[in-house]
Amino acid sequence: MKTLDHSLERVYAQLCYGNCGMAIAELETYLAAWPDGQTAEALRVIKEEYSLMADYWRKGVVDEQRQQLYQRLLQQVYQLFANIAVYRRLQASSFLTGLYQGARQQSYDRSLSAIRGEMENFVSEIAMLEFEPENKRDEKSRMLYKAHQQHMNTLFNYIVTSRMWSEGVGSGFTDLLLSPTVDSNDQQLIVAAIMLALMSQFDMVKFRLLTDVYRQSQDEHVRQRALVGWVFSLDHHLINVFPEQKAIIDEMLESDEVCQELTELQMQLILTLNAEKDNDIISREIMPDLIKNNSFQITRNGIEETEEDSLEEILHPDIAEQRMEKLEASMQRIIDMQKQGVDVYFAGFAQMKRYPFFYDISNWFVPFFMQHPDVAQFVERMECLRFVESILTKGPFCNSDKYSFLIAANDVLSRFPASMREVMMNNEASLGEMEIGESQTAAYLRRIYLMDIYRFFRLFPNRNAMNNPFEGNHSDDDILNVFESELFMQTPLDGYKASVVRMMKKHHFDKMARGVLNTFPESMRDAQYYIWTNSYEKALEIEPDNVRALAGAARWQFSCGNYAQADEYYDRLLLLQPDKVSYKLNKAVCLVKMEDNEEALKLLYQLDYEHAEDANIQRVFAWALTCDGKLEQAEKVFVQLLADHHATGEDYLNYGYCLWLMNRIDDAAANFRKYMELTPAEQRNDPLFDFWWLKKRGVDIIQYRMMETLVQS
Repeated sequence: MKTLDHSLERVYAQLCYGNCGMAIAELETYLAAWPDGQTAEALRVIKEEYSLMADYWRKGVVDEQRQQLYQRLLQQVYQLFANIAVYRRLQASSFLTGLYQGARQQSYDRSLSAIRGEMENFVSEIAMLEFEPENKRDEKSRMLYKAHQQHMNTLFNYIVTSRMWSEGVGSGFTDLLLSPTVDSNDQQLIVAAIMLALMSQFDMVKFRLLTDVYRQSQDEHVRQRALVGWVFSLDHHLINVFPEQKAIIDEMLESDEVCQELTELQMQLILTLNAEKDNDIISREIMPDLIKNNSFQITRNGIEETEEDSLEEILHPDIAEQRMEKLEASMQRIIDMQKQGVDVYFAGFAQMKRYPFFYDISNWFVPFFMQHPDVAQFVERMECLRFVESILTKGPFCNSDKYSFLIAANDVLSRFPASMREVMMNNEASLGEMEIGESQTAAYLRRIYLMDIYRFFRLFPNRNAMNNPFEGNHSDDDILNVFESELFMQTPLDGYKASVVRMMKKHHFDKMARGVLNTFPESMRDAQYYIWTNSYEKALEIEPDNVRALAGAARWQFSCGNYAQADEYYDRLLLLQPDKVSYKLNKAVCLVKMEDNEEALKLLYQLDYEHAEDANIQRVFAWALTCDGKLEQAEKVFVQLLADHHATGEDYLNYGYCLWLMNRIDDAAANFRKYMELTPAEQRNDPLFDFWWLKKRGVDIIQYRMMETLVQS
């Protein structure tokens, strides 16, 4: 919910607490500062009914209807509060004010019968176009689509800026969204508008509408939008006001299909949140190879090399094959990312969202259709229409990106060589892997819709006028962390939470993962749960030989400076996996930390012999030799490590210690400066040198201070 002013927040707090009397009092306080005669009169009626109920209670009268009456009054107070909150939000945004006023012009009939009549007439008139003379059909089609689009845009804006709905309005819209006589595109657009309204202000009627549509619709496009809509609108804070919200959810979660779809949705949201990071990988690691190896042309046989008799080809006869392999590898990597659900097109289409088409908020959510009046001019001028249609039909683009592509296509394709345009105009270019065979599955349709939503909330200029789920730091109230909601606790969905946490951890959404872990029931808190919560000792109580728990416990004890305990854990790990190099190396580090250099070096001599090219082993080996006073031997390892370009800032620091103990003061200082150069200030040791380690090896405080001065000068 967008931030409310302090007086309205107090009303909301009492409503969430479920205290009807205090909510009435706080709302009276608000109305004293912000008078509204109609609201004040409605509140007076509620207060009188509440006072009468309270009087009967104080007199000891037994009233079997008291609970139902109290709940009804609490919900009525919420209705008043919510309408005020919507009004204040509209007032605070010139953009929303414009939508509100434009959708409520006198010429627009907002009755349900008029809305439904227009939609059904549109379907009938489109169907009748085939009986029109061919010379009039196109013109009439354009007129029908234009008028209907204007109607739907107005309706969209009307719903987005609407206040709380009555049960009658909710029932009417439910029938409309389930009707087979209404176009699916219109139904999908209405569902999107209801979602935006709900995300700004919870409305039980709208919420119930979306859950009913989700459960009853026979149209998978509509159904998946309804699912996303009611999930995005969940508000567990209002469970005292609307306990039926929880009852509806509990009933839905009795279905395995619903649990599975919610699990898929949560995982898709994680991938959606990762979109910009994934696109950074594409632009940094993949696109350079595609651009560098693009000396190819599209033909009816696919991608072929352009014929160039260059000096490079003479000197390097295998260059063409290498380029093709790199190009194919880069394209395959993008395809693989796409198959995993990654939004690979966000960055590429982001700059194409500045066209006038996207000035209308509804156009961000309208399903793609070629007859959309706002893109008709581009379709009419399209030279390679069949090719573009093929791409838009088979390509895995969201609706928003399809419109962007269609608008930009003429300008882009006009820059292609004539031979390529000829192939496109004949629709002979193969799309290969771009073809998506499962484009009608529930998961695919949901992913496409999430991409549309993500683009809207990341790119629409006036997005901040609404609740933006993709901004912020994913706090406890983050609507994108579906599985964290209290409304899903102690339900069959608990059984799906482990897989969700695993994915969150994989993509480094640790804060969201902690939120879900906090909802695990006691019965699900197994060894894996305690590993995820870093409670390794508890995990080991359940599974004493759990390798991940032992490794985690070892790392934790080491980070706390408990090297002896960490060493014991590595011993246990080596009993289970005696050939694991990393465990041997970590044990050696523990031994060095404990000044047991002799035992450490026994391990390290063996590891260095068996894995001579391993820089990490060399690193620890060199330091252990330094700690043990074998300085000449340590120097040889340091020199080799630095020469192989594997060195880190820490290596220069350690080499500096070695040289210092060898009394090569200037060389030591040079390495300390190199350490400072390679290591950001916030990551450097503070103080720079370990005095107590040096003192044990004969370096006094005077030498210590002099080295500090030498390094800093």
